[in-house]
Amino acid sequence: MIDLYNYSLLTIALLGLVAILAAVEVGHRLGTHAGPGDDNVPTLEGAVIGLLALLLGFTFAMALSRFEARRDAVLNEANAIGTTALRARLLPEPHRKEALSLLKEYVKIRLDLTQRPVTNADLATAIEKSNTLQEALWEQATAAAASDHSMVPTGLFIQTLNEMIDNQAKRLAALRNRVPNIVVLALFGIAITAGAFSGYASGLDVRRSRLPVHVMGLVVWTVIVLIMDLDRPGAGFIEVSQQPMIDTAATIARFSD
Repeated sequence: MIDLYNYSLLTIALLGLVAILAAVEVGHRLGTHAGPGDDNVPTLEGAVIGLLALLLGFTFAMALSRFEARRDAVLNEANAIGTTALRARLLPEPHRKEALSLLKEYVKIRLDLTQRPVTNADLATAIEKSNTLQEALWEQATAAAASDHSMVPTGLFIQTLNEMIDNQAKRLAALRNRVPNIVVLALFGIAITAGAFSGYASGLDVRRSRLPVHVMGLVVWTVIVLIMDLDRPGAGFIEVSQQPMIDTAATIARFSD
């Protein structure tokens, strides 16, 4: 099966637009050649358009819920990193300075990924760097625990460090949780079918113009592209706000001064 996520959003959008409008045009010409015809065609047209509307609403809700999950994941991870940085200030030197430096680099990795479209290779590299920094932070916590007999500041740091590591896994899960490929393919398939039926019905009725059918196809295509844009953060016009992470980076920079 074709994996749409291996192709750019622009490529899929253009191919989808051509396919939908071509289906309308082919259907219209077939209807014109068939002449005044079957009364069942408008019924079938309405049924397919109704199915398309239902699937559009269902898929849009799926994409929007996943977009909101990604937005919440950014906020939760930024809060966890910020709290870890606050508690790192309680550590004795040199662990305090080293932990804040590692956290500063940790946030930078996340912000760098938002500056450009991310490939699977870029994401894998960022995850590997993050895991290395997490291990280095854990070593700092272990060393601080060995030298701090009270354990209260170090214990608080270890608690939030563990939450920060967990939040990375949650954010990755939200990033990878996309609308199933088969659903998007079905959406295009039904849109093309609906366009063909509408074009055919307009061709059967000489009083109907094909222009409204083309406009309908364009509107449907726009909604499908919007759904795909919501489902691909960083690849289109709709992006998950990174402001919480930017604010956290600024706070850690102040701590390090």
